Amino acid sequence: MAEDSYDEECDYLFKSVLIGDSAVGKSNLLSRFSKDEFRLDSKPTIGVEFAYRNVHVGEKIIKAQIWDTAGQERFRAITSSYYRGALGALLIYDITRRTTFENIKKWLFELREFANPDTVVVLVGNKADLRQSREVEEEEGKSLAESEGLCFLETSALENANVEEAFLVMIKRIHEVVTQRIASDSKSNGVATTHVNGNGTVVPVGKEIVNIHEVSATQPVSSSSKCCFQ
Repeated sequence: MAEDSYDEECDYLFKSVLIGDSAVGKSNLLSRFSKDEFRLDSKPTIGVEFAYRNVHVGEKIIKAQIWDTAGQERFRAITSSYYRGALGALLIYDITRRTTFENIKKWLFELREFANPDTVVVLVGNKADLRQSREVEEEEGKSLAESEGLCFLETSALENANVEEAFLVMIKRIHEVVTQRIASDSKSNGVATTHVNGNGTVVPVGKEIVNIHEVSATQPVSSSSKCCFQ
């Protein structure tokens, strides 16, 4: 990992959230993406935690601010407030526990109730390494994603399979949405005078977005994603 990226200036700060039932692997997906770490003894998230990572998209540097939300029902009142301002979300289930897949529509309803209407959502079937214990077929995930207009991947935080792809596809798509919004604003005003901050708010160009030093390696977005947006 490139240490110099820790203090690298960014062009955008994108807030995103990880949502899904407890113990589907949200925290390990985040630690794998942000620090390239995996913990077999990972404890349940209490309330909300977050991490940062810088990512290159084209010539822009994006600081991804990723919130790991608790899946336990008793934290619903806390985590619902963190949907506000999110530009993207990974909606995660455990392929070895069908109930976590069946609850996806509940999470999606909650996300759409509290988040921005144009929030980018990626459906993720995690723990793909536990193939012998699979209760949810990959085709079921694809079918749900297609019906809801989502992107879909299966991942394994343990084997570090498709973890990069899941986050980077989301970040790249957020950048596309934000760029389109800026272009629309520029066309109205005749000059590019604004950008979109991490809360989904258009703010003047040149205004400081964030000054954070705990960021892991910058890495370019792959152009060969296995999934596509509807």
